[in-house]
Amino acid sequence: MVVKIEQIQETGLKLDEPIALELLQEVLGGSGQNTGFRATRPSTLHASLRKVSGGVLVQGNFTAHVAAPCKRCLVDVTLDVPVSFTLNLVPESLLRGDDTEDGEAEDREQGETAGSFELEDADEEVFNGKTIDLDPIVREQVLLALPMNAVCREDCKGLCAQCGQNLNEKQCGCEQKVIDPRLAPLMNIKLN
Repeated sequence: MVVKIEQIQETGLKLDEPIALELLQEVLGGSGQNTGFRATRPSTLHASLRKVSGGVLVQGNFTAHVAAPCKRCLVDVTLDVPVSFTLNLVPESLLRGDDTEDGEAEDREQGETAGSFELEDADEEVFNGKTIDLDPIVREQVLLALPMNAVCREDCKGLCAQCGQNLNEKQCGCEQKVIDPRLAPLMNIKLN
């Protein structure tokens, strides 16, 4: 999904672009990384773009439809993860400091590579000044919106640590208080 700057009028530009299932699957499990989630169906990006002070303000939202095993009982859980974001896209030419002295531009570049930035610049992204590729933005926002773990329900009882029975389905006959075998000989000590 590439948007040319010329497409953005004074009133802005509204987009309703499909997000392919393949893109979501690549984000969640491709490139050697496994998030534990998998995409179940495609989505639609609703975005508005406006030119502001030399850059572009992008506001977007969509719902990522994902599935993952429950962290307690391993039953498959489907989730609809709402994704909403606002980004200020800044052209590279402004960050390079075309209008500043060379020393200031070098200092700024060194500061950026060192990981320092101003707090008010935290929501800024850089683009080439002519086109905006929305795919990397969608990738980043999906990963940021994912929950840490998926749970089938808040009161999930999980699995029995001894026999592996799903305790949500039925109780097992295992003893709840398990004694660590390394400490079992201490039970034979006779106290006065």
